[in-house]
Amino acid sequence: MLPIVFVHGIRVSATMWGPVVSRLDGPAVAVDLPGHGTRRGEPFTMEAATSAVADAIDRAGGRALVAGLSLGGYVGIAAAERFPGRVAGLVAMGCTASPGRYAGIYRFMARLAARDPARADRISERALRLTLPGSAGEAMVAGGLSCEVMPQVVEAVAGHDQLAALASYPGRVWLVNGARDPFRADERAFLRACRDGRLILVPRRGHLGMLAAPGALARLVGDLCVQADHLDSLGVRIERQEGAAGVRTERLESTAGVQTERLESAVATPSPR
Repeated sequence: MLPIVFVHGIRVSATMWGPVVSRLDGPAVAVDLPGHGTRRGEPFTMEAATSAVADAIDRAGGRALVAGLSLGGYVGIAAAERFPGRVAGLVAMGCTASPGRYAGIYRFMARLAARDPARADRISERALRLTLPGSAGEAMVAGGLSCEVMPQVVEAVAGHDQLAALASYPGRVWLVNGARDPFRADERAFLRACRDGRLILVPRRGHLGMLAAPGALARLVGDLCVQADHLDSLGVRIERQEGAAGVRTERLESTAGVQTERLESAVATPSPR
């Protein structure tokens, strides 16, 4: 089974994934990005962040499914672009808004937080606990908060072309969004950019809402890891054509020469279990 490397969101740390990782059957690890958690105080750049992901993959065996939420999703996209041989598949959650859409708001919020990071950390801690009561909220704040790094993060994400990164990555990408998440604003453009993409919408969930049900999220990511592992073992190559109606025809060819064709809609909603 492929290992899973989880990547956290802005100003929090790897501990946010604790409730999910503890519910997985297979190997998994969560990584701290520069400027966050155990690496607080280090400068954040996209190069340094993707190197942290690659290092975690190497420690896990050299090839892994990468799963990230929010900032973690954007970093996951960049890591897949930079290290396609290490990233066996990508689960990018809550990160399908083009940087320019909210860049001005986030720059303002980041500058405000950086003026008094200690106060911003306290406010963020209360907000996260209110948004995610119980173990999920506790996991979000357990590794400490790092609001001082937010301006660096915002500039790094704004300066990276996610659509070009997705277009360059040959592996399977699952774009996972809560149906109520404002960060799904450009999900169709992100899906079109993928060579082999799927879009999964989680009903009634917002930006952080998927973390409120860690068991369900663990089952979803675990199922996707099984799919990625299967594709990885077959050495699947995907060739795609776009029909006039916008429906994708996919030709899957394995190393054994077996071919199948299928039509797949742009949106898949996971069935409850």
